[in-house]
Amino acid sequence: MRILVAGFQHETNTFAPTKAVYENFLKGEGHPAMARSEALLSLRDINIPIGGFIKAALAEGHEIVPVIWAAASPSAHVTQDAFERIAGEILDAADRQTFDAIYLDLHGAMVTEDLDDGEGELLARLRGLVGSKIPVVASLDLHANVTKKMLSNADGLVAYRTYPHVDMADTGEAVAMFLKRFLLAREAGKRVVCKWRRLPFLIPINGMCTQLEPARTAYRDVAASETDSVLSVSFAPGFPAADFPECGPVVWGYGTEEAVLEKTIGQLVGRFTRDELAWAVPFLAPEDAVAEAILLSQLASRPVVIADTQDNPGAGGDSNTMGMLRALLTNQAKGAAIGLIWDPEAARAAHQAGEGASLHLALGGRSGVSGDNPLEAVFEVETLSDGRLVFDGPMLNGVKVELGPVACLRIDDVRVVVSSVKSQMLDRNLYRVAGIQPEAMKILVNKSSVHFRADFEPIAEKILIAKAPGPMAADPADYPWTRLAPGIRTSPGGKAFAT
Repeated sequence: MRILVAGFQHETNTFAPTKAVYENFLKGEGHPAMARSEALLSLRDINIPIGGFIKAALAEGHEIVPVIWAAASPSAHVTQDAFERIAGEILDAADRQTFDAIYLDLHGAMVTEDLDDGEGELLARLRGLVGSKIPVVASLDLHANVTKKMLSNADGLVAYRTYPHVDMADTGEAVAMFLKRFLLAREAGKRVVCKWRRLPFLIPINGMCTQLEPARTAYRDVAASETDSVLSVSFAPGFPAADFPECGPVVWGYGTEEAVLEKTIGQLVGRFTRDELAWAVPFLAPEDAVAEAILLSQLASRPVVIADTQDNPGAGGDSNTMGMLRALLTNQAKGAAIGLIWDPEAARAAHQAGEGASLHLALGGRSGVSGDNPLEAVFEVETLSDGRLVFDGPMLNGVKVELGPVACLRIDDVRVVVSSVKSQMLDRNLYRVAGIQPEAMKILVNKSSVHFRADFEPIAEKILIAKAPGPMAADPADYPWTRLAPGIRTSPGGKAFAT
């Protein structure tokens, strides 16, 4: 077959402070930079869905018709300009090219300035162009807010099964295999149907970690539910920071026997909701997290890792709140490092001053969140770099990243990694690029929620989750919701939303 291939990824936190403009997608911001045409083929060896799909499709003898791949760091709404420009390239190619199927590498939680459901809109426009006979399939992030419009306009949607997302390329390959099974079923005269159901509560993103229960067993159950007639099953716990009616967890699947598929989906939803409170997450106050980390580190041979989860740039934070840094300094933490702090002005000032200089800065603290302000202090410029690195951890392995000018600033016995480009702390090389060997530190504070676990858990004495002030509420019940579906509980066992 000739398969049209494209990707457009964004995870939108409608409560976040900063929107995603077209330039953010050009840079990639921790993802590969925007790629067009044949350049997409260079993504096949990277752990992202389009890489896995391209590799699997080529192995099957198919021809790839590459269009565009673009992603940006999670943030507030995608500007309508950015959406129309990138979606427009995909739609224009679908209108001009000849092909037998379409594959899209999507996130599934995109909200634009004008649209609640960016992916649903893109899929609907594609369906309007190509009609019902051309199969349209896509991969989705585990944090997709799956909508009726998305499910109605795609022949197959397949989501990741790991968080941290170490199976992104595997999911792209799974979409290729689903497409094959879908077409074989169609050739045999069988109708492939889709069934789906929503869970009645929002889940904190920390509670979705598949290295922990209950998510670990939940995804084992999802995998085990696929059979000869049940072609594919997915579970997206959702991205619980998008204020629109279809935010929240969904289980869905595709099969050739409608009754069997409906029973399978119902059984999974029953298991996931039976012990609703198991999805809740305990959090520590900043001071308590640092105090516990200091106590643990006194006898530990490995670093204690603290997740600064509410300023996670992988969930819409701007990675510059100062709550955890203040807690480290107040508690006189030794051998500590924190990163990444996104502050281009501070990084530029450090580079102008040079290594070894002392520098008075008002660092970070620009989130606009109550309780967060810039930290005014004198820092020593310890190390400077150009911010170029390659991820070699389990997530995004092989991705080249350019953070712009990077500085390691030291205050007391705390090292602060300051970058010019925003990126989640999901790979140890993000410390190394600033001259810090993470394995040698006593305490590491990571601006991340769960993705850091893939590369940091093997070196961690213990992992603590801190709830410092930040734009990404760790507990979705803390958001000022206005547009959720009436009756959905805003946290496991929590209050039902009412308009």
